[in-house]
Amino acid sequence: MKINYIILLLFISVSTFAQIAESAEEISPLLIGEKIPEIEITSAESRKISLGELVRNQPAILLFYRGGWCPFCNAHLAEVGEITAEIKALGYQIIAVSPDSPEQLKASLAEQDLDYELFSDADGTLTQAMGLAFKSPEKYGSMLGNVSGGKNTGFLPVPALFVLGTEGTILFEYISPNYKQRIAAPLLLEVLKHFSSK
Repeated sequence: MKINYIILLLFISVSTFAQIAESAEEISPLLIGEKIPEIEITSAESRKISLGELVRNQPAILLFYRGGWCPFCNAHLAEVGEITAEIKALGYQIIAVSPDSPEQLKASLAEQDLDYELFSDADGTLTQAMGLAFKSPEKYGSMLGNVSGGKNTGFLPVPALFVLGTEGTILFEYISPNYKQRIAAPLLLEVLKHFSSK
């Protein structure tokens, strides 16, 4: 009986943890102090790697964006790209994740001169586990399927940025349901300097 109860609680917590919200305003993201999930993401070269493994090697900025089709996302990726040298000098790596397929990531990298890696979460496993997924507007349906290699069944991530320690703990986060609002590069650098000085 006790084992059944524990299994039921585990099932409820996992199913609650990985849901897709009805709207961007209704997401329930992981909080500062919580640990990121041990989930695999895929590089532009189709190499699978555990997010936890990436972070254990070096503190990270984990950036979620909607996709290479989004001009606001591309502008933010470029803005972060302009301060990449400073970010790396502070000891951080940049991990940018979207529902785009590895092929789409290659196209984005070809269009932008980024000195950091883009990763695919085409089926939304990580996005859902981080509590950032919401149901996409119907107008994006077929396009999202195309850019994800057919794996995106109708979700978008709320654009977000997390600062992570090597143990996978969230130290800072910036999340806005308004996809046009992103953290400014100068503010991001100040945040990183704060944590680097500790």
